[in-house]
Amino acid sequence: MKLNFKKFGEGKPLIILHGLFGSLDNWQTLGKVLAEKYTVYLVDLRNHGKSPHSDTFSYLDMVNDVAELIEDEKLETVSLIGHSMGGKTTMTFAAEYPQYLEKLIVVDIAPKKYAPHHQEIIDALYSLDLTKIKSRREADEVMKEKIAVDGTRLFLLKNLNREKEGGYSWKMNLDLLSEEIEEIIDITPIPFPIPTPTLFIRGGESGYILDSDFDRIEALFPNSEIETIEGAGHWVHAEKPQELVELIQGFLD
Repeated sequence: MKLNFKKFGEGKPLIILHGLFGSLDNWQTLGKVLAEKYTVYLVDLRNHGKSPHSDTFSYLDMVNDVAELIEDEKLETVSLIGHSMGGKTTMTFAAEYPQYLEKLIVVDIAPKKYAPHHQEIIDALYSLDLTKIKSRREADEVMKEKIAVDGTRLFLLKNLNREKEGGYSWKMNLDLLSEEIEEIIDITPIPFPIPTPTLFIRGGESGYILDSDFDRIEALFPNSEIETIEGAGHWVHAEKPQELVELIQGFLD
């Protein structure tokens, strides 16, 4: 599995992993800021963006993909940032490949299984008949009936790919992701405490990392700290990019 990625900057390597239904484009603006100090790798995880699709979903597969990228790029150690699903991938990576990790940053996700909460988005995506859609504007109008929040629709519609012969397709592997949603909201068991220095960052308005999760986080990641960015929801990197950059740089430096 050769993942699609973009590389910016110079310095210690920093790999950034996006969340479910996302792509490396979601982190491009923030990645270029971080590239002033680090060599930043923005990665499309398998079944997302321009990376290849597969027949099954597992966090172990995604972790192995990232390890392959590190080996291909001949990197000795890296720091990893992961948001949401990407955060679960980074936590699993820390358990499977600790020898590659210098530091770990997990953005707005906890090491636990979540209740199903993506059905509205999945229904909205399937409401688009890609054989009939003529423009992104038309796609947006159709999805507006299912999803009222403009930012959420814009995020999801970045997955639309215009075909050369006309019409649209999904960049992501929508069928697989919708079928495997139970696996996606879970996490590969972490069998022992992870000693890697780790920063958990949560949005103050998000419900993904609760105060009640702190004990579990500290038990699995004893060398960790938890920071809250007030006024941010789950999309911390889009809503409070400056505050997020400052926390990331302060931790990595």
